[in-house]
Amino acid sequence: MLQFNFKPIHLGQTIIKYNTPHNIFQSIQSSIINNQSKLHKANKRLAGKIKDEFSLFHIGSTELEQHNVLDKEVIEWFLMMFKHYLFFNKIEKYEMSIHSIWFNEMKENEYNPIHIHTGRSKIGLSSVMILKLPSSYGVEYSAENYPSNGKLELVSNDAGQFSNTSYRPELKEGDFFIFPYDVKHCVYPFNSTKETRVTLSANCDILQIGLS
Repeated sequence: MLQFNFKPIHLGQTIIKYNTPHNIFQSIQSSIINNQSKLHKANKRLAGKIKDEFSLFHIGSTELEQHNVLDKEVIEWFLMMFKHYLFFNKIEKYEMSIHSIWFNEMKENEYNPIHIHTGRSKIGLSSVMILKLPSSYGVEYSAENYPSNGKLELVSNDAGQFSNTSYRPELKEGDFFIFPYDVKHCVYPFNSTKETRVTLSANCDILQIGLS
């Protein structure tokens, strides 16, 4: 298994933070820019209260629903990252396939309500990659010492007193987080800027084999 620069966060379930390699980051950005006129809107199958949500890769139930604008090396990199997550968590004997990849271009006052992910399977891994962040998230209307504007928050299914169930990371461009489908997560709105917050997500279905 290749070595990666990564940081595990344990909330009962594991979230792993990676750094996106420059060549992968640039390839994704180029694919978005070069295919703007033919990108598929992804809003109908997403939870976000976000106007601009576009699909980059999707395995649909029909040939018409299937598409991909990403380079082969990008798809292979996503698969490698998901395999590393499973290796780290000692999960073996599985089949996997990427189901969908899309990006959200969030503007002021838009938000992503708390939700989980699914693909063709209810078991799998999802992810968030930070492509662009605004220089300011605007006015915190209260509790300025605990900022929430524009924040990603992940909430695990762990429970009980003194358990650590919530993770609200400080973000920078290129951060890449992998977590199970059923980890609840959301993004809070921001205000007072015309800059956008752009993130990418990829879903990977996992089927363990040899289980009775």
